[in-house]
Amino acid sequence: MKDKLLFGVVGLVLGIVVVQFLRPSTPMMMDSSSMDYQFINQMIPHHEDAITMSELALEKAEHEEIKTLAQSIITSQSKEIEQMQGWQKDWFSSLFISKALAHGTSHGLNMGLMGNESDLEELGNAQPFDKKFIEEMIPHHQMAVMMAQMVWNTTNREEMKQLAKNIVTAQNQEIDQMRNWYNQWYKSN
Repeated sequence: MKDKLLFGVVGLVLGIVVVQFLRPSTPMMMDSSSMDYQFINQMIPHHEDAITMSELALEKAEHEEIKTLAQSIITSQSKEIEQMQGWQKDWFSSLFISKALAHGTSHGLNMGLMGNESDLEELGNAQPFDKKFIEEMIPHHQMAVMMAQMVWNTTNREEMKQLAKNIVTAQNQEIDQMRNWYNQWYKSN
């Protein structure tokens, strides 16, 4: 799990460096605006991974609590994706780095843990499913919290600060809940 977190951090930093060198801009704008751009382009696929995992949980979870959490993740993160896509269009449509390149970079560095189909297949075949889901979703959420804290500290946009705050609050609560379930359901052995 720690390796996956490290790859995520490396991906975020590498993405920022690439944007800094390829994007013509003023030095001041590059700092916060570039971070906003990278955050959006990496958080969207990160959220998409969480939604994919959650859709699988709706089908395979044994505990109703996991299904309820999965539906909540799908609902909240779908709204956040829509919001970020709007900002992407409004704020960054003139950047010459294509969305496809940024999207490919984030997935290529396994930004969200569920980086490929074999990871998703492993989750889908896991027994017990709920245990594996929790083991994958906790570090996935931890990565989102870290990314949100980074953008909160660098952005000049109040909308981004609010989104970051919402992500940190919601996902930390979900992490705590998943840890409690894990301890209740799987630590007694």
